[in-house]
Amino acid sequence: MIELKNIKRYYGKNDSLVKAVNDVSLTINDGELLAIVGKSGSGKTTLLNLMSGLDKPTQGNVLYEDEDIYAMSDNTLSDFRLNNIGFVFQFFDLIPELNVIENITLPAKIAKKKVEKSALDEMLERLEIKEKIHSRPSKLSGGQQQRTAIARSLINDPKYIFCDEPTGNLDENTGHEIAGLLIELRKRFKKTVIIVTHDMELAKQCDRIINLSDGKIC
Repeated sequence: MIELKNIKRYYGKNDSLVKAVNDVSLTINDGELLAIVGKSGSGKTTLLNLMSGLDKPTQGNVLYEDEDIYAMSDNTLSDFRLNNIGFVFQFFDLIPELNVIENITLPAKIAKKKVEKSALDEMLERLEIKEKIHSRPSKLSGGQQQRTAIARSLINDPKYIFCDEPTGNLDENTGHEIAGLLIELRKRFKKTVIIVTHDMELAKQCDRIINLSDGKIC
């Protein structure tokens, strides 16, 4: 379970103060598929970054199983993210110099974890990128790059997957395929999945929708 308690993230001060996230409290249950929606500038990505440990709140607490991640040292928090959280981003964030299989297995190498070949092969098969493992990102379609990013997010078998506009840089048909894949993988691998999205068709397939406006849940 993830618990956010009175989370605030402010930038600037005085007349230039921006309340990107303004006193948000939220509980996310294990195994939940949660959508965070709202207009551009509403604070969606900032909230995602705060709850996933990528950004520190101005005030408030983010608890995983009752442990506040922002009470951890920087090194401990980095290790926590590496082993417990997978990320899928709008622009894929693949390393251009590495091929598909190198991009996917990089988090496991950093964590010094052994990758089971049978499990990896099954994942590559399901994501339909097995024939592309030696290709670099520049040789892949947008959908193939996002499938690679999804595989990378799963490689360390994290409990939580955070997705920031995972269909936002894809055409409509490919976006629908990726949305369906995320929903299927959540069930198959029993993950807690949090998705920031403008895609209301994707949001409607989630267990719950959180609507953010001016940094607040509305």
